[in-house]
Amino acid sequence: MIGIEPQKPHSARFGQETAERQALAPELAAFFKKYWFFAGIVLAVLGGFAFRGLHGWLREYDVLTIGIFVAFFITGLTLDTSHLSRQLRQPKAPLAAMISSLIFIPLLSWLLARSVFPHEFVLGICIIATAPVTVVSGTVMTALGKGNVPLSLFICVLGNFVGVFTIPFSLKLLVAAGGHVNLPVLKMLAGLVVTVLVPIALGTLFQSPLKAFQSRFGRAFSVFQQSIVLLIIFNAVAGSGANIRAAGAHLPLLLAFIICLHAVILAMNYGISRIIGLDRPATAAFTIHTSQKTLAVSYLVWSGHFASQYPLALIPGIVYHLTQMIMDTMVAERFGKLSDDPYTYRHK
Repeated sequence: MIGIEPQKPHSARFGQETAERQALAPELAAFFKKYWFFAGIVLAVLGGFAFRGLHGWLREYDVLTIGIFVAFFITGLTLDTSHLSRQLRQPKAPLAAMISSLIFIPLLSWLLARSVFPHEFVLGICIIATAPVTVVSGTVMTALGKGNVPLSLFICVLGNFVGVFTIPFSLKLLVAAGGHVNLPVLKMLAGLVVTVLVPIALGTLFQSPLKAFQSRFGRAFSVFQQSIVLLIIFNAVAGSGANIRAAGAHLPLLLAFIICLHAVILAMNYGISRIIGLDRPATAAFTIHTSQKTLAVSYLVWSGHFASQYPLALIPGIVYHLTQMIMDTMVAERFGKLSDDPYTYRHK
């Protein structure tokens, strides 16, 4: 006779299910805390299509311009400058990073894109390619990869300072080679200085008076800066929703192109780091941070000089930003594992 297992009382089953849900809650919270930005990108894109009327309000009240100014002020406020002087005495890596980020990457991107895409997407790829390195994510991912964080910070500071001055001229040369675009170089330069360099300098000056404030709200500052990126994506989709749908056939090709482009850039920067003889932590910082591009500065350039005539030109920058966040997280995790096995790194 086959025994039949007695069923648990309803109250016991209910208690077990409640315990399982309670055990799952911390895991879900940890997952959301780690990947909230990626979920935010999806919501920003969907929200841009659903609430297109907010685009005019954001533009009328200069919400993004003010938000980007505040974000760069926070960058200056939270910037750790204690190790920068030592990096100045070791200029090999920062100099190579500037050459790669502001010369090699724009040229490579333009050469590859011009034979694949129409002029508007080529322009967009040039805008993101000429932009300086990221401010927050590059350093965070360098730390994740157990890399040289002071070097990453120095690449960030130097890249954004030099990039403000190179963007107008590099972009003018690249777009002039691909077609006639009226680009007011000096006006663009002045706008970038006011919106990028001035708030960073002000934030640095206020580090001492606001030290306690900075320590208390450091996490909130990071969330705010990333939220500005989400708002940029929302605004771009809301203002160009109809055009994005019309260009839908190009989007899969653009995504594939950006993935391949970023992979080539990562490989190039890794190769440069090995050629100039960087150690493993410096190689991680150089490879990751030099390969990244900031969407905030790209938005300032696009919205100030190209948005009305080329509404889709920011789309490549958005795709590149999403791609670098995913790919560079994987690269950083790989560097982190290699740091635990130096023999593997030396014999790669």
